[in-house]
Amino acid sequence: MTATEQQAEGRARKPEPFAAPKGIPEYLPPESAGFSHVRDTLAGAAARAGYGHIELPVFEDTGLFARGVGESTDVVSKEMYTFADRGGRSVTLRPEGTAGVVRSVIEHNLDKQGLPVKLRYAGPFFRYERPQAGRYRQLQQVGVEAIGIDDPALDAEVIAIADEGFRALGLTGYRLELTSLGDAACRPRYRELLQEYLAGLDLDEPTRERAAINPLRVLDDKRPEVRAAMADAPLLMDHLSAEAAEHHAAVLTHLDDLGVAYTPNPRMVRGLDYYTKTTFEFVHDGLGAQSGIGGGGRYDGLMGTLGGPDLSGVGFGIGVDRTLLACGVEGVQPWSVARAEVFGVPLGEDARRRLVVIAARLRAQGVRVDLSYGNRGLKGAMKSADRSGARFALVLGARDLESGTIGLKDLVSGDQQDVPLDGVIDAVVTAVAAEVG
Repeated sequence: MTATEQQAEGRARKPEPFAAPKGIPEYLPPESAGFSHVRDTLAGAAARAGYGHIELPVFEDTGLFARGVGESTDVVSKEMYTFADRGGRSVTLRPEGTAGVVRSVIEHNLDKQGLPVKLRYAGPFFRYERPQAGRYRQLQQVGVEAIGIDDPALDAEVIAIADEGFRALGLTGYRLELTSLGDAACRPRYRELLQEYLAGLDLDEPTRERAAINPLRVLDDKRPEVRAAMADAPLLMDHLSAEAAEHHAAVLTHLDDLGVAYTPNPRMVRGLDYYTKTTFEFVHDGLGAQSGIGGGGRYDGLMGTLGGPDLSGVGFGIGVDRTLLACGVEGVQPWSVARAEVFGVPLGEDARRRLVVIAARLRAQGVRVDLSYGNRGLKGAMKSADRSGARFALVLGARDLESGTIGLKDLVSGDQQDVPLDGVIDAVVTAVAAEVG
């Protein structure tokens, strides 16, 4: 084979394209509009309650999660993406948000600036799990944390923020499950009672090892045979201290006052070890096995565990992915998939120059505008306008420039009117506002 033939063959062979890693969802236009709307709606409910934005590192020291989340949890023992960096340090892609927020509060002394410290965050978190619908290796969450005040009203506020976010999306088919995991006064005695009960069961060795570290984890076991064995296990709700019982009753009273419906679930155990007192989960049965769309609770000992002052905290993490799936199940779509509200169709170079300026001025007025590029004809440009989802098109050609007008076309009704070029900004802003209203 000659050198020329070898070069030609090399050009003919294209490299194999890449694909996203397994278990990582991607949100592409136009469907990504739903993802953005869900995320922003959930975060907006927290912002209205005074929760400031915090941007967390995507990876942290592995010890932060081992100590903060709990070594007996599946998250730490089975699901974390942990690796050594080039300096030999063990780091982990964040599997959840609370430990990182608490670390940041301690490191930057945010608790010295007034209590409670109220923070919100959004972004990707990582867990090595078997991928399935609603259960991803890169999951997207919106979370809030309120740190420094042990007040039942604050617990109720956190829960109500999540509920408000779901309702703002139009969701109705979810329920709030709620319990108390007690406090330092009652947890040790309950732990003894539960361990005594577990000692009488025929459990496999891995389960016994988990129970020795944290017996509450056995209550969270999904295997039918373990669930059946735990049917008569003592419940922490029956052994709350007076203070924990009073706190729980106050939370329920506040939720009643706020009109937030709830279902008691005394067997609930969250997948993280730091929870105390108020613990909750939002469940949507339309999602099948992966029914949890968000949850959280109070974590009174976490600050101290991570080296900070002994301040309490309460928060939640809501799954954006699962909430979006819940919207699909219920058939609610309170968002537009349109890329633009107005689409500019220039016919000729002079018209293009003028429309570029008009588009910039409209964008400055808050109108979303796209243009036809690449010297397309009228037919091709109008197809692009339809694909953009815009309600209106601005059509400008040489004759329009001569007459000082521009065509404003309603892409739904098909009606078109000529408006003066010097008044097009006001005309479009009025038309878009009327459509939105």
